[in-house]
Amino acid sequence: MGNWLVNHWFSAAVLAAWLGINIFLFTYYFLFFDRDERYFYTRAILGSALAWARASAKCLNFNSMLILLPVCRNLLSFLRGTCSCCRRTLRKQLDHNLTFHKLVAYTLALLTAVHTIAHLFNLERYNGSQQALDSSLPAVLSKMHLQGSNKWLNPIHSNQTTVEYVAFTTIPGLTGVIITLALILMVTSSTEFIRRNYFEVFWYTHHLFIIYFAGLVIHGIAGLVRGQTEESIREAHPHHCAQYLTHKDEHCNHDCCKDPEFGSIPAESWKWVLAPVLLYIFERILRVWRAQQKVVVTKVVMHPARVLELQMQKKGFHMEVGQYIFVNCPSISLLEWHPFTLTSAPEEDFFSIHIRAAGDWTERLIDTFQQQKLEMPRIEVDGPFGTASEDVFQYEVAMLVGAGIGVTPFASILKSIWYKLQQGDQTLKTKKIYFYWLCRDTGAFAWFNDLLASLEQKMAESGKADFLTYRLFLTGWDTSIANNVALHFDTAVDTVTGLRHKTIFGRPMWNSEFTEVAAAHPRSVVGVFLCGPGALAKSLQKSCHQHSSLDPRKVKFYFNKENF
Repeated sequence: MGNWLVNHWFSAAVLAAWLGINIFLFTYYFLFFDRDERYFYTRAILGSALAWARASAKCLNFNSMLILLPVCRNLLSFLRGTCSCCRRTLRKQLDHNLTFHKLVAYTLALLTAVHTIAHLFNLERYNGSQQALDSSLPAVLSKMHLQGSNKWLNPIHSNQTTVEYVAFTTIPGLTGVIITLALILMVTSSTEFIRRNYFEVFWYTHHLFIIYFAGLVIHGIAGLVRGQTEESIREAHPHHCAQYLTHKDEHCNHDCCKDPEFGSIPAESWKWVLAPVLLYIFERILRVWRAQQKVVVTKVVMHPARVLELQMQKKGFHMEVGQYIFVNCPSISLLEWHPFTLTSAPEEDFFSIHIRAAGDWTERLIDTFQQQKLEMPRIEVDGPFGTASEDVFQYEVAMLVGAGIGVTPFASILKSIWYKLQQGDQTLKTKKIYFYWLCRDTGAFAWFNDLLASLEQKMAESGKADFLTYRLFLTGWDTSIANNVALHFDTAVDTVTGLRHKTIFGRPMWNSEFTEVAAAHPRSVVGVFLCGPGALAKSLQKSCHQHSSLDPRKVKFYFNKENF
């Protein structure tokens, strides 16, 4: 537990605060609507379903206020920049933005279910009270619309009305149905399977958030749920006067003879979501403005395993290591934007990305550049945006782990290191880097072989051969590769990559790797950075927990993962 706290105490504190606010809002408003005298008559018709509906509505407003903030990427990049002098735990929290976004989304789905079910019970009870022929309090209250426009409490005024009719003809009912359908589509289309295999479905359905927020703001303006007005309570308090409603004498002349009057609960959702919606609109305007700035593709390189490298220039573009951009190709799709990690270094006069064929959009983009003859396809770029990898130079020791194309953020880091060594940068805080690259096929190693070879040479020349330790792991091979390696086992360079470090066949033994790093740096703070699949992230997180110490004088491993 102690080791887990080293990496997650701040995240746990944020989660506890969020959960605490939700519990407080739900409990407070549940008790308010379950006990407040203004809703005495409303509860006589609806029972406890009123409190369930209103309490869940307050929590829905609170989480709807939060849902957009984690995807305001410019805001997060700004906060990361302003927090550069703050503790790394605060900056690390920004890297969990999408995790928090998903958590809030699932909470919205749960609260929507509670809110919808509660209101279905409410509609059924409203309808039952309207059709009742006895002199019970709910029946009497439901007939009060006959006595004046401000007297009604039950929104159903006809015995022929059904629950379905109210759900699809009133503003709260219709907007509730639309909001619920939009939320269902957004949640179901954002599963891992859909995002990986049908990204376009995820992209387009996620823009139903516009309908969600529009419906949310409109949802409560009709004010179908009502309570007794303050003035009416002073004149005829329900605790004293409720009994006289069912047994009223025609010659009644005391205070309770006056019928209660009711008022609607004002719509409040807009107050909760106005600020984040305006912030998000500003975010999108900024993105559109930046996307319109001209991008010049200066070089196109086709690497093995259908990996396309684009080198580009854009006026005013400034980047840091490990950042990413969103890319759009209007000739393929006007609306689709896809994230790619920058593989260039800040010291270079261009910025580059490597694109692996993984889906319809990337396949079409690669084909477009392969088939282009005279005119280069137009590319639009939004960004750059910050990630966890920006903090790599904040650590004395760094472990960089890339899987396949996940090597891209570390290519940027390694290139920047090469330039810093070239320039003799004395401000570099990092003293040691361990780089692990896992690939399924040998062709993938060709993407950055030249970079690793030049790094080897430069560090040997500058007397810093021990600065970078890298290990390349080939996780998929056949007998011909194995036989070739066995025949050339004693050669100075690796037969697979041509580098001095030999390729390792199989997967890393992370427990051994972490034990070795901990032994070599017993008092250091080690940053572990991953760009790769979730299964690998779990293994690395577990190793970070196992090998970190609560003792401030001993080694600590801080886990960081790329999230788009």
